[in-house]
Amino acid sequence: MNTSEIQQQFAALRTQGKRHKDAAEAMGLSEGEAIAAHVGEHAQRLRATPLRGPWLELLQALELCGPVLALTRNQSTVHEKTGVYQNLSGSAHMGLALGEQIDLRLFFNKWHAGFAVEEAPQSEGSASLSLQFFDAHGVAVHKVFAREATDQDAFRSVGQSHADPAAVTRFTAAPPKAAPRADTAIDAVALASAWGAMQDTHEFFGLLNKYEVERQQSFRLTEGSFTRRADRAAVSALLHEAAFDGTPIMVFVGSPGCIQIHSGPVTRIEPMEMRGMRWLNVLDPGFNLHLREDMIDSVWIVEKPTSDGVVTSVEAFDHAGVLMAMFFGVRKPGQPELEAWRALVRKLPRAEAVTS
Repeated sequence: MNTSEIQQQFAALRTQGKRHKDAAEAMGLSEGEAIAAHVGEHAQRLRATPLRGPWLELLQALELCGPVLALTRNQSTVHEKTGVYQNLSGSAHMGLALGEQIDLRLFFNKWHAGFAVEEAPQSEGSASLSLQFFDAHGVAVHKVFAREATDQDAFRSVGQSHADPAAVTRFTAAPPKAAPRADTAIDAVALASAWGAMQDTHEFFGLLNKYEVERQQSFRLTEGSFTRRADRAAVSALLHEAAFDGTPIMVFVGSPGCIQIHSGPVTRIEPMEMRGMRWLNVLDPGFNLHLREDMIDSVWIVEKPTSDGVVTSVEAFDHAGVLMAMFFGVRKPGQPELEAWRALVRKLPRAEAVTS
């Protein structure tokens, strides 16, 4: 397809109510490729302007825009937070946003391209303004949307000051996912010993790298000591229980280039079935979560030792083994885990251990 055909088909699919990602996939394109096809003066309903970094400086400039919507998603789960981009720090490769509402872990080495996007409304209303960022394979890593309370002029200015109209963006197909090593190739005894010696949850990523073990594989190899299987219904039970008793939780959702975090209570939990998909939604002021419950393949309860005591997470994976979302009790460094969170986790439905 040429760019004109892409624009026409994309507009038609958007009119049918499809989101950008779904419209692109229906055309056999990555989302990044679909957006890049709207660069140039001939684009109509949707116009995209290429952006240049440094990405940290661009995100820092968003503070003057006031409240915006930050969106990070993966194949199964969408995490949306409304707030102000504040307290950003980092380097060309990694960064942090530690605002009161916008809490991000940023992996800029995965940020391949960015676009300022302006899209005409499907019916009445004003145009949608957003900044959208993609990895080298056209997968969205993070998006920022202007909202009614946003300073629209300041938001446009951020895009204009980082615009690179002459840039030509190319994406490549993602390579096949490497299969994990066989369980028998992992030193499970040493893995368990190192796990038990952890003093901080952040050490876990280094542990996985050191023993060349995939995340769920590590859970299997330490099952009964540090991990337990939960039923696939545990995510729904967790959110409903947290809403019922007011236990504040942390919800982590990651893309290839960003982890976005909500910390606080959840109140309005709304399951929904639509077009054969089963969604589990949190619809709270300032925080929305949309998780494809029908894509949950496994859920694990995971305990990690720290200098502040054991920290417990609930982690959901899809059928491809991709981490959908992680849930924790709200906790600050130097503080023990909330007993209310531990009590909530104890109530979650369990699954039977798999023996081989």
